[in-house]
Amino acid sequence: MRERIGILTGGGDCPGLNAVIRAVVKSASKRGWDTVGFLGGYDGLLEPLRCRPLDYREMDALLFVGGTILGTSNKGRFAAKTGRGEAGNISSAILDEARDNFHKLGLRALVCVGGDGSLSIAQQLFEKGVPVVGVPKTIDNDLEATALTFGFDSAVACATDALDRLHTTAQSHERVMVLEVMGRYAGWIAVCAGISGGGDIILIPEIPFRYESVCAKVAEREREGKHFTLVIAAEGAREQGQDYVTQSEAEKDREVRLGGIGAVVAAEIQRRTGKETRVCVLGHLQRGGAPTSFDRLLCTRFGARAVQLIADEKYGYMVALHPPDIVPVKILEAIGRLRTVPPNGDIVQTARALGIAFGD
Repeated sequence: MRERIGILTGGGDCPGLNAVIRAVVKSASKRGWDTVGFLGGYDGLLEPLRCRPLDYREMDALLFVGGTILGTSNKGRFAAKTGRGEAGNISSAILDEARDNFHKLGLRALVCVGGDGSLSIAQQLFEKGVPVVGVPKTIDNDLEATALTFGFDSAVACATDALDRLHTTAQSHERVMVLEVMGRYAGWIAVCAGISGGGDIILIPEIPFRYESVCAKVAEREREGKHFTLVIAAEGAREQGQDYVTQSEAEKDREVRLGGIGAVVAAEIQRRTGKETRVCVLGHLQRGGAPTSFDRLLCTRFGARAVQLIADEKYGYMVALHPPDIVPVKILEAIGRLRTVPPNGDIVQTARALGIAFGD
């Protein structure tokens, strides 16, 4: 009987998930292994079992297809994320059931693709006796143990394209345009897209802003004859001394949903400056569509290396990008450690050198 491994995708979706699945299935096939995909995230491990065999011959077209053919979830019986960089404990009974089903299927190992919350579940399964290997996924790029997560480059490309488009309409109408992007408590998408897309003001969680400084930048551009301004705001950006702007109260076993800061900032800029101001919320557009060429390559490297870790029986580890190589790091050392933009780091200094304001 051929050896079999399992794979699942957990947490929010992002470009590149299918590319990882493709790399894992094809790499496993080259070793003579079959791959079983669990549907709907970790809940696919529970009764009634939801899984299906993944044929390497159906993988070729997945390289450039967004989403995940396995489906994913950030809620359900395996919901583990409870707050900023915090993870809750899954009940022992649920973990035991998942472990027993894993062994009933005769699997050699389980590849868990996800962000901080999903990888914290993987660690708990590992501690229960399930041989797991992790693959880091999040558009937020907020995992400390890897230089980059897949999905991030695709999200930045989407936000940069949005800024390119907003630039022409802002200039035509002499408006202030505020673009709100995802990122939760990390400002990586905002700062990278802000620089790449020619933003004038970047608002990120790591550098709380003051409206006086934001409006001073708008006024400075007016004096220079530039009668429009591009503002890019991370969803976790906040005014000095104020809390995060949220869409709703926290749901049970889930983090509070950030969002709405773009509209708040736009209204305040217009009130203070008299400049016509509009807001655009990019939202889930950043999570959809085909991955960039960079993400396709990173996903493929991650997937192939994950299968190598299984061959080496190096369980409880996650693949990580430590340029120029993909290396294993312990999942335990990767979770619960939020990677944020250094306020005095090179990327912020680069932006400031160009005259981009952070509102501080």
